[in-house]
Amino acid sequence: MNITLAWWAALIGLALAIALILKKLNTTYALMLGAIVGCLIGGASLPDTVKIVVAGSQSVMGTVVRVLAAGVLAGVMMESGAANRIARAIVDKLGERLAILSLALATMIICAVGVFIPVAVLIVAPIAIEVGSRIGISKLALLVALSGGGKAGNIISPNPNTIAVASGFKVQPSAVMIGSFIPALFGLAAAVLLATLLQHKGRVVTMADLGEEPAKQDDAKALPSLSSSLVAPVTAVILLLLNPVGSVLHIAILEKFQIDAMYILPLASILGLLAMKQGKHILDFTKAGLNRMVDVVLILIGAGALGGLITTSDLPKQIVNLINAVGVPGSFLAPIAGILMGAATASTSTAVILGSSSFGASILSFGVSPVAAAVTMQAGATVIDQLPHGNYFHVTAKSLNMTLGERMKVVPYEFLVGLTMTVVATLMYLVF
Repeated sequence: MNITLAWWAALIGLALAIALILKKLNTTYALMLGAIVGCLIGGASLPDTVKIVVAGSQSVMGTVVRVLAAGVLAGVMMESGAANRIARAIVDKLGERLAILSLALATMIICAVGVFIPVAVLIVAPIAIEVGSRIGISKLALLVALSGGGKAGNIISPNPNTIAVASGFKVQPSAVMIGSFIPALFGLAAAVLLATLLQHKGRVVTMADLGEEPAKQDDAKALPSLSSSLVAPVTAVILLLLNPVGSVLHIAILEKFQIDAMYILPLASILGLLAMKQGKHILDFTKAGLNRMVDVVLILIGAGALGGLITTSDLPKQIVNLINAVGVPGSFLAPIAGILMGAATASTSTAVILGSSSFGASILSFGVSPVAAAVTMQAGATVIDQLPHGNYFHVTAKSLNMTLGERMKVVPYEFLVGLTMTVVATLMYLVF
């Protein structure tokens, strides 16, 4: 198929998809409808439109397979109580004196071991309410700590966003995880600093915000031991890092260890289940993990379809020309694309799949390495991905029983956390 659509048609398709998402149409359908309309008004025939949409969707199948594999780990960590145990251990160890640091760090680590960021916030939120009500911390400060810590953990985790951006630039997820580690630490520091400054600003959280259901879920006596809870994430991290470490240290046997995350994540999950003596629940836990991945997979397919529209158009070429005309270094296209797509879709995963599939070739044409592009784009996608047209905004508001107005006040501080990570990643990989 040899066809190039007009750049303005791709922009209209993207704008339509965003408008439909804001109107609460299912995100997958919004993305696909935007792709179809963009193709048709751009001059594609009905058969060509089908080919473009199908080709775009097919391009994300590698990501989909790995995301489904990640669902096994996510299901095990959440349903077994392992994530909850790890979070409580961190908070108990650091104590109330370092409450904000402990809460941000707990959310970061829970997210880093493969739990979705909204779920990580939901897991730590009841603990945050308990601690915050005792020492008088505001809801604003607590959510800045939880969301900021979650954002930091999200860029170093085997979560769908990391898998998607790694697949988009054809690098290993472990390379993106390692490359994002220092920006993540800066993000954690920014979250803790901001939350500390805000701890007495706004309405103080109370035990009434906890509700009965979270309290029941957080029964510490029913949780597995800390050592057994760590088996699955530690195994996954070690196996994922073997090949990158071997490449850095030139250890031949480790360089040959090229087992994909598709194998590693389910294997680590099963070992973790056996360590927690919950092997009999494997079917229930994997089913729960798969259920949580369904929406992500569908969104990725829709994003792939819209990405097919953009890559078939001359929009990437026009953007490169615009960047050259205004004098912005072309290497900055990766974080810029991440920021713009994150704001447009209010989803880190959707942002990076759109950004990498639509602008990947253009970004690499400026001489940017695939790892640098992946790391900076993913960091950029965390800057404005918490807007109200995404689920994360509403899920996190509910976790601390916040009103819409209270939740909106958190957005600028989340922006600063994401911007901190983006600036650090950009300086590390694109400037120095």
